[in-house]
Amino acid sequence: MKEHIFGNESADIVLIQPIDERGLKAMEREASLIRELSGKDFCLRTPVVSSWNRDLSPWRAPAVFGNEDFGQGAADTLAEVLKICGDRRKTYYIGGYSLAGLFALWSVYQTEVFAGAAAASPSLWFPGFTEYMRENRIRTGSVYISLGDKEAGTKNPVMAAVADKAKEAYNILKENNTDCTFEWNPGNHFKDTDIRTAKAFARLLGPE
Repeated sequence: MKEHIFGNESADIVLIQPIDERGLKAMEREASLIRELSGKDFCLRTPVVSSWNRDLSPWRAPAVFGNEDFGQGAADTLAEVLKICGDRRKTYYIGGYSLAGLFALWSVYQTEVFAGAAAASPSLWFPGFTEYMRENRIRTGSVYISLGDKEAGTKNPVMAAVADKAKEAYNILKENNTDCTFEWNPGNHFKDTDIRTAKAFARLLGPE
């Protein structure tokens, strides 16, 4: 899987964020913001997926916008991501925006490799996902979830449930004694994506 690397490649902290090629242009700024907010030395590695809806979806689901259904490629993508995490002397965090944020949250139910998950505006409207969270055991101790305060205003009835689903996810995590932060950001789903993701990673890393 192709990837891009930002920051210090030899750092003991490794942040992993799946992106597509469209997301690449924001990564330099995001890495700078993470460094500014956290004061930490890190390496940000961004594996590039070829199909956003297929490669980041944990199971099949019908399209909710456009004509492209959601696939079930998350397991294959996670297998590729875990190849990045071979040096167990390092600390790994996984995160992402939108469907990649959902993928990050799903990933910490599959493996104990990640110290935390940074889910910025995750697609928690995804059919069956909060039910999955309730029925399975999370394998990390730290999660950050954020959402734009206008995201639930969409006319799409499936996606409009995102605020309720995000609150439900937060409550599930708290009930399981997971250290979880939930934060509202101003704007709709497409506002300040790099800033929101940087805040998510920085909150997991903590201040200097």
